[in-house]
Amino acid sequence: MTTDHPPPPQGTRAEPPRLTGSPFDSDTFTSATFVTVGRGPYLAVASVWLITRVGMVLLLLRDTLGIGGVGREVELYRYWYAQFAQGTFPPGDATWQYPPGAGLVIMSPGLLPWLTYVQAFTVLTLLADAVVTAALARADSARLTHGAWIWVCGLPLLLHLPLARLDVQSTALAVLALLALGARRTAAHRLGGALAALGAMVKVWPALALIGTPRGRTTREAWTAALVTALVLLATLALFFSDSLGFLRQQGSRGIQIESLGGTALALAGAVGAWPGRVEFRYGAFEYVGPYVSTLGHLALLLTVIAFGWLLLWRVRAHRWTAATPFDAALTAVLLFTVTSRVISPQYMVWLLGLAAVCLTSRSTVMRPVALLLLPAAALSSLAYPVLYDHVVAGTTEGLTVMVLRNGLLLAATALAARRLWTSTVPGPPEETA
Repeated sequence: MTTDHPPPPQGTRAEPPRLTGSPFDSDTFTSATFVTVGRGPYLAVASVWLITRVGMVLLLLRDTLGIGGVGREVELYRYWYAQFAQGTFPPGDATWQYPPGAGLVIMSPGLLPWLTYVQAFTVLTLLADAVVTAALARADSARLTHGAWIWVCGLPLLLHLPLARLDVQSTALAVLALLALGARRTAAHRLGGALAALGAMVKVWPALALIGTPRGRTTREAWTAALVTALVLLATLALFFSDSLGFLRQQGSRGIQIESLGGTALALAGAVGAWPGRVEFRYGAFEYVGPYVSTLGHLALLLTVIAFGWLLLWRVRAHRWTAATPFDAALTAVLLFTVTSRVISPQYMVWLLGLAAVCLTSRSTVMRPVALLLLPAAALSSLAYPVLYDHVVAGTTEGLTVMVLRNGLLLAATALAARRLWTSTVPGPPEETA
C-alpha cells in the first residue's frame, strides 16, 4: 500500500529547483540526469569504468598514438626495480626525481611474479584506479552523479598515459586520505594523516591534502599521524636502502619544462623572435635552455613560496568550515603549486581530476565550476602529449595553441579556486547598520 503526498495548497507552487551558475549545482541536473533505481548507479559507473579502461589498455598495447612510446616510462621503472633489488636507490641517475616512497610503488609489481613487470604494473595501476572509483562512489552514495563520474570519465581524457605513470597510485592515497578526514572518528583522522604521508613519500603533493583540516582535534590527530608515518617510512627505507634522499639533488637542478606556464611564455617569446633559446632533453624531460631561463626558474620558485604564504594566510583567516572545506582547500593548494611549478607534466592532471572528484562528493563544495574547467584541460593535455608533442617541442602554431589553451584553463581554474575558497571561508567586513 502506498500513500500519496498531498498536492500543494491552491494558489501555491512547489518550490523550484535551486539554480546556480554551474549545472553541477542544480538539483534538477542531479535528479534528472542520473536517476536510477537500486544498484543502477553503481552498475552504470562500473560499466563505464570497464569500457573506458579496456580502451586505455588497448591504447597502451599499441602505444603508437602521436609520438608513441608513452609506455617507455614503465621500462625505466623496471630498470630502477633492478637497482632496488641491489639495495640502493638509483645512484647518480638524473631521471630519478621521486621521494623514496616511490620506490615501494616501483617494487610493487614483484607481488605478481607470474606476470611481466609491465603487465604487473598495469594491473596494479588499474586496481588503484578501481579503488578510487569505489571509494568515490561510496562517499557519494546518496547521489551517485558527481565525484565518481568526474573520475571515471575524466581519466580517459588523458588516454593511456595514467596506466604508465606512478600518479594513479599517489592520487589514490590522497583521495582515500581526504575521504577518511571527512569522517568523525579519531581513528579515521589518523588514518587520513597516515595515508597523506604515504602519498607524500611517493609524490610529495599529497601532503597538501592536510592543508584544510579543521582546526583543533582533527588537525592534531591527522598531522601527528602524518609526521609519525613519514618519519617511520623514511627511517625504514634509509635502513634497508642506500642513497634514499638522492632525488633532492636532481630536483634542484631542474629547469623550465616546455609544458609549464613559464615554458609557454618562452615559447611565445621565441615565436615572435624575442627570445633566442632552444629546447634540450634534460633530467628526463624537454626543457628550455637560453637567456633568462634561470631567472624565470627563480621567479617560479618565488611564486611557489608566495602561493604557500597565501595558503597559510587563508588558514589563519578562515573561520567558516564546511564538510567540503578540506577537499576544496586541497584542490586549491595543488592547483597553486601546479601553475607555479617549473614543470607541468601531463600526468599532473591525474592529481587534479582525483581531487576535483573528491570535492564533488560533497553538496557543500564550491569547486564545481573548477572541476568543469579541468575536464577540457585534461583533454588538451593529451593533445599536447602524446598526440601533438612533436609540435609542442618544435613550437609550431598547433603546439603553441594547445599549450596556451591548456595552461590558460589551468590558470583560470587556479584563480577561480582560490577566490571561491577564500570567499566561502573567510568572513567579510561587518555590515554597517543604519
